[in-house]
Amino acid sequence: MTFLTTRQRDVLEFIERQIVAHGVAPTLQEISTHFGFLSTASAQKHVNLLVRKRFLDRDKHQKRGLTVVEERAGQALTPLPLVGTVAAGSPIENFGEAEETTVPPDMVGQGEHFVLQVRGLSMIDDGIHDGDHIVVKRVVEARPGDTVVALVDGEATLKRFFPEADGKIRLQGANPTLAPIVIPASSVVIQGILVGLLRKY
Repeated sequence: MTFLTTRQRDVLEFIERQIVAHGVAPTLQEISTHFGFLSTASAQKHVNLLVRKRFLDRDKHQKRGLTVVEERAGQALTPLPLVGTVAAGSPIENFGEAEETTVPPDMVGQGEHFVLQVRGLSMIDDGIHDGDHIVVKRVVEARPGDTVVALVDGEATLKRFFPEADGKIRLQGANPTLAPIVIPASSVVIQGILVGLLRKY
C-alpha cells in the first residue's frame, strides 16, 4: 500500500526533518509531543503503518532506530481527496465529505481525481477486492467497457459501463454470481472512471 494519509505524511516529514537536523530519528515520545498525541501509542501506530508501507525501516533494538527508506526519500506524492466508500456490489449511500490522502504521481494525469474505498466483491474478477482504494478520474461520460463510479438513483456503485440499444444502461460487475444492474440511462449519473488501484496486503 503506497498511499499516505495526511497525518502519516506529516509524521514521515517530521522524522525526515529530525534526521537531517540532528543525525538521528526522533523517539516515539518526541513524535507524540510534536503532534500533541495523548500517548506514544498514537505515534507507534503511525510509525508501524509507515514501516508496513515501506517508507520507514526500523531497528527494534534502538530507541532512535528509524531510517527513511532510500528510494522513498523525497518521493513526490500527489495529494487527493479521499471522499468515502463506493460499493462493488449493490449501490450504497453516496460519498460525502472529503479527507485527504496521497497517491503515486503516475496514477494521476490531467483533470480532477479522487480516491474511494471499495466495499463488496462484485469486481473481484477484475482484481478489485473489498477494502481496496481506487483512484478515480472525474468525468461525466464513459466509453463502453469502462469501469465507472456511477450514481444510481443517488447511490454510488462501481461497475463496468455498457450502453444498451434500448436506451438503458447495463452496469456489469466482475463476479459471475451477481446479476448486472440494467436501468434507464436517465437513472445513471457517471461520477468518474477507474484509473488506479491501491492495495493493503
